[in-house]
Amino acid sequence: MIKTDNQMDRKQHIAIFTTASLPWLTGTAVNPLFRAAYLAKDGKRDITLVIPWLSLEDQVLVYPNNITFGSPLDQEHYVRQWLEERVGFTSNFNIKFYPSKFSRDKRSILGVGDISEIIPEKEADIAVLEEPEHLTWYHHGKSWKAKFQLVVGIIHTNYLEYVKREKNGRMISFLVKYMNDWVVGIYCHKVIRLSAATQDYSGSIVCNVHGVNPKFLAIGKKKIEQQQKGDQAFTKGAYYIGKMVWSKGYKELLKLLRNHQKELAGLEVDLFGSGEDSDAVRQAAEKLELAVRVHPACDHADPQFHDYKLFLNPSSTDVVCTTTAEALAMGKVVVCANHPSNEFFKQFPNCWTYDNDKGFVRATLKALNEEPVQLTDAHRHELSWEAATERFLKAAELDKPLVKQLSRSTSNNYLSTSLNVQQRVEDVSTYIHHIASGFEASRRLFGAIPGSLQPDEQLCKDLGLATSGNQGSRK
Repeated sequence: MIKTDNQMDRKQHIAIFTTASLPWLTGTAVNPLFRAAYLAKDGKRDITLVIPWLSLEDQVLVYPNNITFGSPLDQEHYVRQWLEERVGFTSNFNIKFYPSKFSRDKRSILGVGDISEIIPEKEADIAVLEEPEHLTWYHHGKSWKAKFQLVVGIIHTNYLEYVKREKNGRMISFLVKYMNDWVVGIYCHKVIRLSAATQDYSGSIVCNVHGVNPKFLAIGKKKIEQQQKGDQAFTKGAYYIGKMVWSKGYKELLKLLRNHQKELAGLEVDLFGSGEDSDAVRQAAEKLELAVRVHPACDHADPQFHDYKLFLNPSSTDVVCTTTAEALAMGKVVVCANHPSNEFFKQFPNCWTYDNDKGFVRATLKALNEEPVQLTDAHRHELSWEAATERFLKAAELDKPLVKQLSRSTSNNYLSTSLNVQQRVEDVSTYIHHIASGFEASRRLFGAIPGSLQPDEQLCKDLGLATSGNQGSRK
């Protein structure tokens, strides 16, 4: 793709595609939204955030508190208002929607049709795929690499760890691993893994390109001021917050508390969250001799969390735990497992990791008897979205002029031949995926939502898409 003079004069365009949207408060709804806002903040680039649009029928299944939207514009207003209340500045990026459906069995939103078409050819500079495996499993359309000069995949989710916990998990995880390798390899030029807890990909780099909501840093700053005045900044004990499903650390935490009730006598723990395992978690907590209270989900920035001193997080399924970062930003001590997902947090003096049960008990008791260390400005900056944006630009090599392809010098025939062979193999692999993803039977075999090859009449109506050009799925 060779740029014209007019294209060279305009700003570089970055399209951020993600797999969820507010009001569903998942990592892939919140973090790409902040990324778009902070990438657009200095005005040097044009940014478009591309998020899924669900029909009303699916919105009811996904969005909390009975929140629904009659149009994409209504949802956009909600998203922008939520964001601006948190960042404190007016965001100047575009928001576009792609047609999607909710998969009940996967508890995930999946795109319908060729979602890369949302971005016009003249703006197809850089695509950032937040969860690239998720966005490309069932992609049927133009190759992402062919359309965009640079495609950057950001790996958010430890799919293999989740799959291993299911029935026949080992076999399924083996298949998922190779499916992920395939689609990420053929559709992404660069791959950024938020931590080493994710599946490894050829040529990928590990870099945490996420920051925390500025509200948490503001809370932490107030706590520092209280500490400097000699006031007691933290008057409550220990807590944990997260989606209330066993795989999110609740099983590990309750087991640790059950096995060491005598050593931890007097410890009080509050658990906050909602999810399909809420009743089971509550029943397990009630069986303990320790005072473990279970509460419904609540915004982590809510004032009731400000005075807790200790955040307990034994989860090993997270890639980079957002609530751990938020707790550190608020000035709390975090006791977490010595796990690759927590590697980024080890640089902060209030992050205490443990390797075994004894280490957990020792760190927990110590945290309850000591005051958290006051974070320096450098530590606070590392947790911010400004620093995360700097890390992203460097990791994606967007801090230097964009070069689409390697220069193929004729003086190195071997390298040239090798690159040509590699490109041909990739082209064939991309073609095979394109063909396989174009048949309803093969799509269903790999878990696609029925009828997701093209958007249905309702999605087309909601998004103002033409229906006459829609092709029926192949049998």
